[in-house]
Amino acid sequence: MTSTKTEKLMTNNADSSKRRILVLFAHPSLDRSEVNQPLMQATRNVEGVTLVDLYGEYPDFQVNVDLEQQRLLEHQVVVFMHPLYWYSTPAILKEWQDLVLEYGFAYGSEGTALQGKVFFSALTAGGLEAAYCAKGYNHFTIRELLYPLEQTASLCGMVYLPPFALFDARNAVDEGRLDSHVADWVRVLTALRDGRLDLKAALGLPKLNSDLHAIVQEG
Repeated sequence: MTSTKTEKLMTNNADSSKRRILVLFAHPSLDRSEVNQPLMQATRNVEGVTLVDLYGEYPDFQVNVDLEQQRLLEHQVVVFMHPLYWYSTPAILKEWQDLVLEYGFAYGSEGTALQGKVFFSALTAGGLEAAYCAKGYNHFTIRELLYPLEQTASLCGMVYLPPFALFDARNAVDEGRLDSHVADWVRVLTALRDGRLDLKAALGLPKLNSDLHAIVQEG
């Protein structure tokens, strides 16, 4: 997407004083997660945010396309919340994309339903942040690994933001990092909802929570 088109979409998106946020949560073994459970619960408590537990709602993977498309129409921000599984999303989020983002709805000459909406991932990764670079263990940055999602957003005419990421998630609780991460997440959600997050400034960041002071205007 060209910078001119992106700026136009961001301008249009900012017209609404309050954005509704749809968080599509996917974790296939939530009972074993010390990190994603509190993140999910904190998300549920933010006014103006709709949280959908995809594995809970569709244990048989039979996604209700009409319902999910209606949810997309009713919200201005779409978030995939998930652990990073094999450098991508858990399987149900791929199934959701394959079924819900139909030609004529999400893309194509008449598929304009998602244009101007904000989209990004809120993810947890087991590895250290230093492992996600050209010379690191994983060879690519977290944003580079998510290029398929970024291109999906571009095809659908959405404003794509870098991921909100927690690295070394396995040790976050023991090291006392989880509470501050959850607080930062709530801060991002409320700022997006209230139009206090500088989308243009956020576009070029490696991750959305690199420097919240630079992109969030306090309410």
